[in-house]
Amino acid sequence: MRMIRWIAIVVVAMLLPQLSYAQIDAAALARSQRNNGGTDIYGNPTGQNGFGADGMPLADGEMGAEGETADSTETKKKRERKPLESYYFSDTVRALSNWKWSVDPDYNRVNIKPLDTTLSDWRIDYVFYREGVGDMALGGLGQSSQPVNWFDRRQDPDFTFARSYDAYTARLDNVPFYNSKKPLTNLTYLESGQKRYREEHLEITHSQNITPSMSANVQYKARSTMGLYDWQRTKNHALSVGYAYTGKRYSIHAAYMNNTVQTRENGGVVGKWAIADTVFEMPSGVPMRLASAEAENHYRNNAFFVKQAYAIPLERVTEYDFSLADLSAVFIGHQFEFNTWSKVYTDKRATYTNERGQYDDKGNYTPTTHEYYENWYIDPKTTRDSISERLISNKLYVQIQPWDRNGAVSTIDAGVGLDLHTYSYLNLENYIAGKMTRDHRTSWYAYGATGGHIKRYADWGVDVKYYPSGYRGGDLSVGADITLRAYIREHPLILSGKFRQELRSPGYWEENLFSNHYAWFNSFGKESETRFEVNFSVPGIALEVGAWQGVMSNMIYYDANSRVSQHSDAVSLTSLYARKDFRIAGFHLDHRALVQFTSNESVLPVPLLSAYLSYYYEFWVVRDVLRVQVGFDGRFNTAYYAPSYNPALSVFFNQRDVKVGNYPYLDAFVSAKWKRMRILLKLQHLNQNLFGNGEYFQVAHYPLNPRMFKFGISWSFYD
Repeated sequence: MRMIRWIAIVVVAMLLPQLSYAQIDAAALARSQRNNGGTDIYGNPTGQNGFGADGMPLADGEMGAEGETADSTETKKKRERKPLESYYFSDTVRALSNWKWSVDPDYNRVNIKPLDTTLSDWRIDYVFYREGVGDMALGGLGQSSQPVNWFDRRQDPDFTFARSYDAYTARLDNVPFYNSKKPLTNLTYLESGQKRYREEHLEITHSQNITPSMSANVQYKARSTMGLYDWQRTKNHALSVGYAYTGKRYSIHAAYMNNTVQTRENGGVVGKWAIADTVFEMPSGVPMRLASAEAENHYRNNAFFVKQAYAIPLERVTEYDFSLADLSAVFIGHQFEFNTWSKVYTDKRATYTNERGQYDDKGNYTPTTHEYYENWYIDPKTTRDSISERLISNKLYVQIQPWDRNGAVSTIDAGVGLDLHTYSYLNLENYIAGKMTRDHRTSWYAYGATGGHIKRYADWGVDVKYYPSGYRGGDLSVGADITLRAYIREHPLILSGKFRQELRSPGYWEENLFSNHYAWFNSFGKESETRFEVNFSVPGIALEVGAWQGVMSNMIYYDANSRVSQHSDAVSLTSLYARKDFRIAGFHLDHRALVQFTSNESVLPVPLLSAYLSYYYEFWVVRDVLRVQVGFDGRFNTAYYAPSYNPALSVFFNQRDVKVGNYPYLDAFVSAKWKRMRILLKLQHLNQNLFGNGEYFQVAHYPLNPRMFKFGISWSFYD
């Protein structure tokens, strides 16, 4: 069924109309001439109103198909096909052949993003390794991960059980929209390992503009692993379908998102010795703590949003005004979101044996037998915990553009929102009947922002969001940012600073949970966080340095027993980040390093040093046809009490049993771009059993993948 579904999607993507703007006009023109006695697509006779029989505009006095001139004094003025006139896009962006963007979740803005069709990060096939120093991961493709940099971790309280899959899921804040002069189709496929242990990564993207202002796209991503280790199989699918119309006055963005995750949970190795001190013939022979319990998690997500805005100019719009970006205007908008998540966790009671559990009187290892979970509140033999969460959100907003969109005060934004939450779960009383308990919560809020640009030298902004009453009454978020630029021979030097103060309520499931293995009914205070960030970069020499300082009070975390806890005292965290890429002829020496200092390791554990290094040689094999990279990637972090992962809760918790780290994880790769196709050959974890301490963990008890070979292609079509 999986292969049938993939083949069907490929066929549909390839059969979608492959027409450019000009092709659409030409085809419609030809049909109109055949069916309407020589009229164009707007109903005008061909050869009149400035058009010839080929649909091209005529110069003054030029003869048309029927001998008439292009003089329009005796005929009705032609209806011109409007170009892309949206105030969202600058002239620089509109000049691109293809680009993509995502919508701002709160304001009438978009975030422009580059299309990933270059060789720059193609070799980094695990998406969660591409930003900064990357994530800490369970090991397999499609499995849970969490950013190493604490300041990159999402802090909102909605359905925290799925947060560890952020690298894979399609959400309102990351769903892409495209604008392309020609239809764009991209097919990506990567695989590795033997058939019974194979990892597969499939992506299909198709985007097409119906008009310069109207586009539609579909994106499907499937990541899966059969599991190199016992009971590790994972399937992860994300589908998004987007539609955008960005006209001169009216704009609308709409998208449907579907995410599914099916994963077997093996609980990690029975002991670090099973990886560091023992050589198994196959990875599947490594003993895992939950393999015999047949534990599984199944997540489902369906979401839809529509965001629209209408512009009311405050001054006369002339034919010389290409867009409203340079005029005073008021924008009125509405946003609707429906989002539902569900999670089902199952297992059966079983034990595991640690062959090196303890020492006897003679100093020899003796086996010990354990159960992964201490408590079985509902059923003493099997588990089936089902929970779900639904959000229905409505926002009304207004944006005032006092002068122009690039002025010292570019926009003033304000809005109100209403969130309707529904939380569903089985409690002890209705577990046998199978009836779900539903808890409804309502919260409403007001928010606002303003900001601007001072020529090309400075950008600034402030924002505030406040919940006056309701479920999250009293929550507050206040922020400010500024970016300063200087130029040396037109090369920018960029200094930016950010401040954020937040007061936020605990997540619903952090206070209310009843399941077979964990139950709590807490009443926590609001978390308080103060955050400062400073960043300096010189893009021309690939240099970036940054610093974060955070102070958290009443911090909520999962302790060593996987129990949710709140720390009343303040916890501070300081992070320093540096990136510098050197280029010597064709040699590239790329460096990223992160240093983190925490005031309380049991509440907020982070490695002192994390690093990513990439050394490779890039060259043309055939000029402007085939370009190749050959080199090595390496990742490393110092030893610390790294978090572990709890399958029943789907969260990372702060274990204090073992330290992991001080292990270099190296990959060798050959990547190439041949015209529009990218190719990847990669030997992952090449240093296994060659050097290092043998403890290849990023998350406690969960080993990274052993050595394996990968192959991948990515092919883009622009016609």
